[in-house]
Amino acid sequence: MESWILLAMAPVFLGLIAVEAWYWKDRRPVYSLRDTLSNAALALMHQGADAIAWLLVIGLYYAVYQHRLFDLPGSAWTIAGLFVAQDFFYYWFHRAHHRIRWMWASHVTHHSSERLNLSTAFRQSLTYPISGMWLFWLPLAWLGFEPKNIIAVVAINLGFQFFVHTEAVGKLGWIERVFNTPSHHRVHHARNPKYIDRNYAGVLIIWDKLFGSFVEEDPAVPCEYGVVTPIRTHNPITLTFHEWIAMFRDAARPQQSLGSRFKQLFGPPERGHSETPREPRIEFRDPRPALNAGDTDR
Repeated sequence: MESWILLAMAPVFLGLIAVEAWYWKDRRPVYSLRDTLSNAALALMHQGADAIAWLLVIGLYYAVYQHRLFDLPGSAWTIAGLFVAQDFFYYWFHRAHHRIRWMWASHVTHHSSERLNLSTAFRQSLTYPISGMWLFWLPLAWLGFEPKNIIAVVAINLGFQFFVHTEAVGKLGWIERVFNTPSHHRVHHARNPKYIDRNYAGVLIIWDKLFGSFVEEDPAVPCEYGVVTPIRTHNPITLTFHEWIAMFRDAARPQQSLGSRFKQLFGPPERGHSETPREPRIEFRDPRPALNAGDTDR
């Protein structure tokens, strides 16, 4: 159901991408043809894997639902409660995918572009089911929310997040206090030391403010997008699997204890010692525009 909801919204997404690309055409090289095509390919791969994953795990959701704590009627208040609860669990899903390398191996794909535009929202990995994305929504079924409604709300949450992947929208006044906005999400995609691993919100920014991960966009510190160690490719296969390969290579290095191997897989991403994982935070700044190598269509 999630894939079908997002596919139904595709005409809106594609139309807004076209408008945004036109807006930036004579201003700044925010869009690149190869980068955008790469994003589209990754989206198609992700949607296929996501649909298969839901078919495989939906039975588990209904099994958990049979042992639910509460019988929650299908009302507007129930759906509203589900929306808030799912957004809460999304925050922890997102935070875990930045702080546990096994999960970062999937999520790094989304952060690998050195551009930020609406098409970046499509830049997803087909390996999310392997990294355990579906686990984070299981408590909702145990609480008493029907699985079909959980899937629908997950899709709505992800659909909302499409709109925060843009540089074309500035600050939004009081909305910034409660909701995730383009300004907040620009911080999340930035690799500046001040901004790394901040603003994990899906829809409500209040979780970041409650749990100490919120940072406001600072006009004095322009966002530099991408990962600290750039991935210089537009190949969707490489973008999908490069960190998995690096992670297993690090874990397989000889003369390591079992504990060290475990930490390479499930510790913070910066534990990696190969050339592809994120490096420790550094203060160096490259003054050149943050463009992917090989981008010539400007």
